[in-house]
Amino acid sequence: MDMTATKPTDLVPPTSMVVNCVAYRFDGQRIGDISVDEISEVLKQPDTFVWVGLHEPDESLLHKLQEEFDLHDLAIEDAQAAHQRTKIETYGDSLFVVVQTAQVVNGHIAFGETHVFLGPRYLVTVRHGASLSYAPARRNCEHTPDLLALGPAYGLYGVLDFIVDNLLPIVRDFREELQELEKDIFSDTFRRSTIRRLYDMQRDLMTLRLAVAPMQDIISQLVRQHPQLIPDELRAYFRDVYDHVFRVNESISAMREMLAAAINVNLSLVTFGQNEVMKRLAGYAAMLAAPTLITSWYGMNFAHMPELNKPWAYPMIIGLVLAIVTTIYFILKRNRWL
Repeated sequence: MDMTATKPTDLVPPTSMVVNCVAYRFDGQRIGDISVDEISEVLKQPDTFVWVGLHEPDESLLHKLQEEFDLHDLAIEDAQAAHQRTKIETYGDSLFVVVQTAQVVNGHIAFGETHVFLGPRYLVTVRHGASLSYAPARRNCEHTPDLLALGPAYGLYGVLDFIVDNLLPIVRDFREELQELEKDIFSDTFRRSTIRRLYDMQRDLMTLRLAVAPMQDIISQLVRQHPQLIPDELRAYFRDVYDHVFRVNESISAMREMLAAAINVNLSLVTFGQNEVMKRLAGYAAMLAAPTLITSWYGMNFAHMPELNKPWAYPMIIGLVLAIVTTIYFILKRNRWL
């Protein structure tokens, strides 16, 4: 019995973890799909590189790729643990990049991570959490073989561009939802659900901004540094991604300000409406105060009171009360208290 067959590194990785494993020539042409075990054989051939896409891989699969590409231990540890900050690190002649990803799920933003290993002859993407498949980015790269001939760095550009382009629709959807909430925002009645939704949107955008803002520094480094991995011909493409990230960041900031303003406007309108109600109540209370005061005088059990025995006293008091109440009413009406 062959005991080596039970080693974790020799196990066939589940297809759910290995999304793609494709070999390319340095002229940009696709050689074809390969297995993880065939990577070393492909890399023995000159002028080839490999693009591997993983989704939440286990420890054995990551160690297998570490053996194939000679990846650094610390980078493998980060890729396995996930929950890393957005960053870019250099390990010898390779780069390790961590970026945050986002998707809208049930009206809320769900966040994930993508870890990217870039070397002279390989590109490995590791997805964790909420993240779309990078198959469209791979297809776009394959449709431009003249640029893919520049090496794995063009694949990195395709992945980063795909991630950033999927952030703008999130901000756009939030803006459209805010427009739909305008009716409730400018309502005189207080709705707790409206304020709660505005707060949730502001919180999600704050988290999204914390994920997007560091990407500017990462892409700026890719534009200016690492000449051994980023050809000069690709720097213009990374600058384009930088512009997109900057635009997303500005849109998020503007959206957060709009949400803060919407919350303040809603609370101000509710407060104003409550003040109007209090003014009306105070006005009616003033109108009731006059007859209450006058009639309370005649409710006292004194034997000698003015006009108590006069036959015209009762109609006169009624007329006096009506005159006072009418005068107060018109004064309050003129001052827009009623």
